[in-house]
Amino acid sequence: MNGKVQTVLGDVESSVLGRTLTHEHLAMEFSHFYKEPPKQIADKFKFGFTLQNVGFLRQYPYSSETNLLLNDSLAKEAVLNDVMEYKKYGGGTIVENTTVGIKRDIDFYKQVSETTNVHIVAGTGHYIADVQDTKVIALKIEDLYNHMLKELTEGCVDYPSVKAGVMGEIASVWPIKDFERKAIKAAGELQSQLGCGVSFHPHRDPEAPFEIIRLYTEAGGRVEKAVMSHLDRTLLDFEKLFEFSQLGVYCQFDLFGVEVSHYQLNIATDMPSDAQRLNMIKRLVDEGKEDKVLMSHDIHTKHRLIDFGGHGYSHIINNILPRMKAKGFTDEQIDKITIQNPAKWLSF
Repeated sequence: MNGKVQTVLGDVESSVLGRTLTHEHLAMEFSHFYKEPPKQIADKFKFGFTLQNVGFLRQYPYSSETNLLLNDSLAKEAVLNDVMEYKKYGGGTIVENTTVGIKRDIDFYKQVSETTNVHIVAGTGHYIADVQDTKVIALKIEDLYNHMLKELTEGCVDYPSVKAGVMGEIASVWPIKDFERKAIKAAGELQSQLGCGVSFHPHRDPEAPFEIIRLYTEAGGRVEKAVMSHLDRTLLDFEKLFEFSQLGVYCQFDLFGVEVSHYQLNIATDMPSDAQRLNMIKRLVDEGKEDKVLMSHDIHTKHRLIDFGGHGYSHIINNILPRMKAKGFTDEQIDKITIQNPAKWLSF
């Protein structure tokens, strides 16, 4: 499969992918991460989306149960509209990173691809241990390996006619739990056999990305086919980020569009702005790392979709790429990060 990418509609040449978002969600459920809102404004979260409460939802996105459902009928209609906008403005491919535990929907991904002509690549694997049932937690490394092997080479368990095209997001907390260690090791063993790409979700601790890659490479995984997600909320110190980049892994900045400094899932961390994300990427590029950077939005809640007052999947194309030029990125560097790097990562 040299030079081929497995999408939900079949194999395509990597050269046709175009601009690619490497970490998104089209349908999933994030209810496990619900957080109680501040008492003084709790009434703002009792209903759905209104012009009067959308500002509160941006500040506290995980305090709305409705917002955490990206798989109900309202969300699916909004996602479909949003991906059509993404195509309209020049988008080519979306990598869907939903894995076991947060409710993947292959049938919907296929519908989106057929309707919009955007290539969709589905992921395989398991999310964090806390969202798995007891039967899954008891699985051995061999079982996790075989699950992903089947989905990548034969067809997905929940949709046998469609193959996954990447492993991920393989997720873990900190300290990494036993089940998550097994999942990471299984990914390393399988990657060395198939040569496919893999995407990891680290916990919100600067040591987590390093430990994940240690486990992955010790199991045989190749660093040049691994993506570390969410580094824009994990490695905020550039020296630490540069140290990690020296490992040869793709460094992914995938929270573009999140412009609220209060980070509910780790209140000790100040969430960076898009400008700060670009500044970190520019420093990596200036250090010769342009071939190891990826960008995306990680949309996983309704409030970030256009129909719900958000920025949508086309945010990077419409708002970030022009700013990259203003910050000194060349057209060649922009294409490398948004077209060539994703294609190389996704190719078998």
